[in-house]
Amino acid sequence: MDSFIIEGGHALKGEIVPQGAKNEALEVICATLLTSEEVEIGNIPDILDVNNLIQLLKDIGVKVTKKGKGVYIFKADDLDLDYLSSDEFVNKCAQLRGSVMMIGPLLGRFGYATVAKPGGDKIGRRRLDTHFLGFRKLGAVYNRINGRDVYQLKAACLKGCYMLLDEASVTGTANIVMAAVLAEGTTTIYNAACEPYIQQLCRMLCRMGAKITGIGSNLLTIEGVKTLGGTTHRLLPDMIEVGSFIAMAAMVGDGIRIKDVSIENLGIIPDAFRRLGVQVVEEGDDLFIPRHSHYQIDSFIDGTIMTLSDAPWPGLTPDLLSVLLVVATQAQGSVLFHQKMFESRLFFVDKLIDMGAQIILCDPHRAVVVGHDHKIRLRAGRMSSPDIRAGIALLIAALSAEGTSQINNISQIDRGYEDIEGRLNALGARITRK
Repeated sequence: MDSFIIEGGHALKGEIVPQGAKNEALEVICATLLTSEEVEIGNIPDILDVNNLIQLLKDIGVKVTKKGKGVYIFKADDLDLDYLSSDEFVNKCAQLRGSVMMIGPLLGRFGYATVAKPGGDKIGRRRLDTHFLGFRKLGAVYNRINGRDVYQLKAACLKGCYMLLDEASVTGTANIVMAAVLAEGTTTIYNAACEPYIQQLCRMLCRMGAKITGIGSNLLTIEGVKTLGGTTHRLLPDMIEVGSFIAMAAMVGDGIRIKDVSIENLGIIPDAFRRLGVQVVEEGDDLFIPRHSHYQIDSFIDGTIMTLSDAPWPGLTPDLLSVLLVVATQAQGSVLFHQKMFESRLFFVDKLIDMGAQIILCDPHRAVVVGHDHKIRLRAGRMSSPDIRAGIALLIAALSAEGTSQINNISQIDRGYEDIEGRLNALGARITRK
């Protein structure tokens, strides 16, 4: 099991470019299953979750050609549908949560899909009910295979309908949209997720010949078409990585420029850091974070303690609460973090408490951070990464800590961040992989 050895206390300075968006990549790569023609996708990050999904597509017969760094051509013209029922396919799906977004395209184009309980971060229960309820409304039936934790979905002909989603699930919306584009008739999805990556998926599908209106809102209307064609597509920068770099710059930066971030697609993220007192300067499509020897947490207008909580887009993404929490440990003031969506995502804070952070874990969803105002540095420690976002948060903490830290289970970080040690070492960090 690989580990990071981090020598803390070294200032980071320079420019860094965010990778392509992981979550968008998982959606649009699965969307290539909807057509027999070539689809070219650029800015694909070289990370474990994405590479494993690409391999899974190869396993079912998709022809994948690497055209250049981060640029792939996909052609799904001769798939081995029998492989979908094999134990090998099911086992691979169970290790990769992104595999769940293969269901919609396979169901829409071929009327058949198999799904196992998907893997991914261990951050609490992540149900698939929204996906299945949407497929059922479109006319699919599903059955659990006795003796295996596997479901088979079948549909002789998907038919468009109106549906009100029980939650604004991002992956659920993506899956249902991909099934509906080839359904007969018109599908209306209310309470749809409207994140930039869903917008990107819908625009890519429209270039392939789909008819989708309402893009960017929570009400999508999809007029089914018979076939889709090929297209080219480029991923947005990863907003979670942009947020991670803002956090690093605030904690240990000596002036860091984050290049080409697509500011218009960051939503409330820059303002969330500003509420913690971090200066985030917008210059063109770059963000510049100056050196911070001090930053003070805002309070609400009535003087009460600041609360940061996650919410569906355009609210604050839950994927950034972990790194915002780490930034707060060195701020002046106190802040309550409320992680509403996942009941286990805050459990990593015990590792920060061991490093000297002042944090009160109120319950599985809420934590109060009392900032040190840079007067007491975090202590180095030995820890293990429980999930992607907690892993990067612990890495940020270790970069700012006094002494040398070790983070184990860094395959979790590799799932979401491309060559993170190489890119940060280029800014002045001292991170060794062993």
